[in-house]
Amino acid sequence: MLALILEILLSMNNIFLHAEDLKAMSKEVRVHLINSLGGFKSVALLGTQSAKGNNNVAIFSSVFHLGANPPLIALVFRPSPPERDTMRNILETGFYTINHITETIYTKAHQTSARYDADISEFEAVGLTPEFKEGFLAPFVKESVIQLGITFKEKFDITINNTTMIIGEIVQIHIPESCYSVDGFVDIEKANTITCSGLDSYHKTVRLDRLSYAKPDKEVTSIPIR
Repeated sequence: MLALILEILLSMNNIFLHAEDLKAMSKEVRVHLINSLGGFKSVALLGTQSAKGNNNVAIFSSVFHLGANPPLIALVFRPSPPERDTMRNILETGFYTINHITETIYTKAHQTSARYDADISEFEAVGLTPEFKEGFLAPFVKESVIQLGITFKEKFDITINNTTMIIGEIVQIHIPESCYSVDGFVDIEKANTITCSGLDSYHKTVRLDRLSYAKPDKEVTSIPIR
């Protein structure tokens, strides 16, 4: 059935868009189109606290792995204005959390993208719970199954489109024992972590396989998840 569906899709007429077509589009259509083309993305909630002690939580789909030694993770902020409370809090305090989103909280997570005033806690506004633990100075999202504590390391201004990249180091990891494999692999599907595409489409996942390390003279094999 899947092969038939793919055959039908491949036989359909394609839409060809040139750079001039993109320029002629309305801003809304162009933003939805370009944001969808990169495929599925990780989506997470970032927890921060302002220098005045106000808790903030916001959804991000621009979080990505940067390196394992040291354990670095990066994210990209869209241009300002408007002022980005999350980035300001990170730069002022040096601490933030990254919290996986599950099926049970994705609508609340999406609502955090609304532009609340700086003195309003998105935690309270959308019905999520800030959680402080292990002496970390930024709030985790209690309802999240996988939580990371991050310390700020570097900031890069990207001049081509006026965005900003923030790089942080993972200093705390909170995951269920049942999701942790003996070789270090974290089964995020078992944790019900979701993914997203575009700006507003959320998806569950189904694992196809986990494969062995690829070498030129060796056939890849399936790796059991233990």
